[in-house]
Amino acid sequence: MWSVRLSQVRLRSGRAQSSVAHLRGILKKELESIKEAGTWKSERVITSKQGAHISVDGRSTGILNFCANNYLGLSSHPEVIRASREALEEYGAGLSSVRFICGTQNIHKNLEEKIARFHKREDAILYISCFDANAGLFEAMLTPEDAVLSDELNHASIIDGIRLCKANKYRYKHMDLEDLETKLKEAQKHRLRLVVTDGVFSMDGDIAPLREICDLAKKYNALVFIDECHATGFMGPNGRGTDELMGVMDQVTIVNSTLGKALGGAAGGYTTGPKPLIDLLRQRSRPYLFSNTLPPAVVGSASKALDLLMESNEIAQSVSAKTVRFRNKMTAAGFTIGGKDHPICPVMLGDAKLAATMADDMLEKGIYVIGFSFPVVPKGKARIRVQISAAHSNEDIDSCVQAFTEVGRKHGVVS
Repeated sequence: MWSVRLSQVRLRSGRAQSSVAHLRGILKKELESIKEAGTWKSERVITSKQGAHISVDGRSTGILNFCANNYLGLSSHPEVIRASREALEEYGAGLSSVRFICGTQNIHKNLEEKIARFHKREDAILYISCFDANAGLFEAMLTPEDAVLSDELNHASIIDGIRLCKANKYRYKHMDLEDLETKLKEAQKHRLRLVVTDGVFSMDGDIAPLREICDLAKKYNALVFIDECHATGFMGPNGRGTDELMGVMDQVTIVNSTLGKALGGAAGGYTTGPKPLIDLLRQRSRPYLFSNTLPPAVVGSASKALDLLMESNEIAQSVSAKTVRFRNKMTAAGFTIGGKDHPICPVMLGDAKLAATMADDMLEKGIYVIGFSFPVVPKGKARIRVQISAAHSNEDIDSCVQAFTEVGRKHGVVS
């Protein structure tokens, strides 16, 4: 009997090993195809805190960083770090639970109130990330009676969130108002119509025509949602985002954004909008109900970042001036820069291998940038995405342009 059982165990073990070997073979071929296509994404190791000047792979802190979402330079701001440390000491490392069980502290409620006040909305709800905020909104809010109309180039988290909901789905061409209007006409038969767009599209740095979108929404009795991850903190006169920039804060119903970029750079996301909607999300939003609450240290840093921003718009305005400087100098040097008037400045190159090679050459010159290629961006649209920060000096920007010019000449991109 024992010999039979042992044989059965060995047989199952052999089959399991065979299945794993088969999986390894499939994965190896897939990984090799990624490398052959020139789209392999290596991770460089930063050995210093985030900032305009960093240490990479053990090199000195003299590396200029032009590849972070640290738009306001607050990731290593001393007051932000101090607030994070104080929250850690007072409230601990984490709550070990979700919000409705034992995961809500007064600092979470205070930050939600502050976010709502900043955006001039009724209420706000925190998530562990904006990806979770986007994953949790549409399924909780929309039913099969409703319709969601989404820009075709919306962020992956928006696309995934919409997939989860049971609403009728319409996808309109990128920033194409005529196509959006056509889709809105088709969607009139549904109970609610929600137009969904990034305020700023992160790969291209282009800004949604929000004023015109709101006009169409009013005409066809629709609601407007914007994802402001690449706008909160620095777009608009007071850094409140794309809706402030376009003068339509009172026409945008729902805003999702992040605490992990301009507002301290740690982690966290949120939804802000009508109080009944926020109340519903607390009852039904699955990422909110089933994920641990935001760590106190992150809450502290984000809260201080918002304080600094609401005290003065000087930091936000400095990003704009430095963005203009970089774009003008790069264009004068012969480069094609995507987007407009945004600190995301894609240096368009087309070829994936060229983008990766130029990014490596830039690092050799002391400039940290990354090549972006498929599937992050469409095939044939490879680029190096440069991002300007308030922490950069004018000299930093000029050094970056000079390095790009030298590397561009080497590869025949500019003359």
